[in-house]
Amino acid sequence: MTGYSRRTFVRNTAATVGVALAPPVLGEGVAVAVGAAGEEGVAETGALRVGPSDARYQGLASGVNLRWVGTPDHVRVVGSTDQVVQAVQEAVDRGQRIAVRSGGHCYEDFVTHADVRVVIDMSGMTGVFYDRERQAFAVEPGALLGTVYRSLYKGWGVTIPGGTCPTVGAGGHIAGGGYGPLSRLHGLTVDHLYAVEVVVVDADGNARKVVATREASDPNRDLWWAHTGAGGGNFGVITRYWLRSPNATGTDPSAMLPQPPAELLVSDISWSWSGMTEQSFTRLLKNFSRWHEKNSGADSVYAGLFSHLKPQHRSAGAFSMSTQIDASLPGAEGLLDDFLTAVNAGTGLTYQVNDRKKVPWLYAVTQWSGWVGGATARWKAKSAYLRRAFPDAQLKAFYRHMTRTDYDNPGGIVVLAGFGGRVNSVGASETAVPQRDSIIKMLYVSLWANPDEDAKHLQWIREFYRDVYGATGGVPRPDGVNDGCFINYVDADMADPSINDSGVPWHQLYFKDGYRRLQRVKGKWDPRGIFTHSMAIRNP
Repeated sequence: MTGYSRRTFVRNTAATVGVALAPPVLGEGVAVAVGAAGEEGVAETGALRVGPSDARYQGLASGVNLRWVGTPDHVRVVGSTDQVVQAVQEAVDRGQRIAVRSGGHCYEDFVTHADVRVVIDMSGMTGVFYDRERQAFAVEPGALLGTVYRSLYKGWGVTIPGGTCPTVGAGGHIAGGGYGPLSRLHGLTVDHLYAVEVVVVDADGNARKVVATREASDPNRDLWWAHTGAGGGNFGVITRYWLRSPNATGTDPSAMLPQPPAELLVSDISWSWSGMTEQSFTRLLKNFSRWHEKNSGADSVYAGLFSHLKPQHRSAGAFSMSTQIDASLPGAEGLLDDFLTAVNAGTGLTYQVNDRKKVPWLYAVTQWSGWVGGATARWKAKSAYLRRAFPDAQLKAFYRHMTRTDYDNPGGIVVLAGFGGRVNSVGASETAVPQRDSIIKMLYVSLWANPDEDAKHLQWIREFYRDVYGATGGVPRPDGVNDGCFINYVDADMADPSINDSGVPWHQLYFKDGYRRLQRVKGKWDPRGIFTHSMAIRNP
């Protein structure tokens, strides 16, 4: 791959698509998150009411995914729980449909839907602090992940095992079961969720705040459980999370959450499509999945290694794999080399080393180009969990659609994210995330800039996805190989019978048998169905 460089690759692909081609990936909170800039002093001045005549309206009515722009009567930018209660009560009294946003990365139109009349914008609630009374860290929903990481780490040397996009809001990320590079070591974000404060509406239409904890004696515990993976927009407005690891003891804040590695060894490599055959491409993906099948135990020496393999449409010219490993592990350099060798083995390919160095953890999680990418204009995404190495039929479908000559978008990408480890040490019913024996989580995504091309890109990703899962009805029906979908990479196609004609209901793909329990929680805490969207939990 002489003469090929990461800089050339990024420049060329960005020029083709018109935007940077880093997808919004890795555990992003998306269920009801559409972003807007925060307003300083919101708590002191009262909730802002921004209507169509306000110059700020357009920016507050649209999100990162410009496939949709909302038309609410107004946006309420809130700064406290009491302001949320007031905003919700006013909307309920007026019969106005409510949506909520935090960081800005909703994959569907949940916030921008035409029926939404009031958007409650949480970007004024950004607090991150240690609550001595609850002996847990409080995180408000408008706090972006980059802010959360910096605050927890600089203040107490701790973190949560969340995603790599620093502009994602905590509000949607945590409630959907967010994950990230430390999840193989420490589990999902919700595995550390101690309590949640939620503004709910009772059967009489009265808005009030409720705190629910994981304590077995808490009468509100079912509401806490529902927020450990059901996604946002279902039961009320989340106004605060409290985070404390289940095994934490004592009163020292620095022992209440995981401590990240002080330093990481990071790697970014890429393969050229030039000269790549179907055999070499499918062998590469098979190797990656086989390695994770063998090395995803919680006690594995490789639990501290996390990797993204990002096959990209052939028109991009190349695709990459980003990896990190705890630099303090004995023989970390050798472990990384062995991993890279295993992934490339038998392909006959030579990869280009774009980056390899040791960096502080905080730099890697907020700045390293292997994870952090630019904004995108329009996208469509789908997801799937993988329980064991790819079957050959799925790999053939990957190659077929990644090399189609009737489609030439470099923004056609699948992110294969290493999973398992500590994630799989939690029981399937202990949280609302039932996928607890998978080895890889996948994000299928097509990114583009021109609205005139929407139909073309939607067709490609739908045909691609349906072909990969042709043996299970066109969806990743839970079986020995697949394990459904991830709610934070929400895909409204799964609830559209004209697209998902597999006979497998969308909620089975996301929640499996836990959906009935979620419905009972919905009936108790949102009996009037105030909080809804196209893939919301339905009242029983």
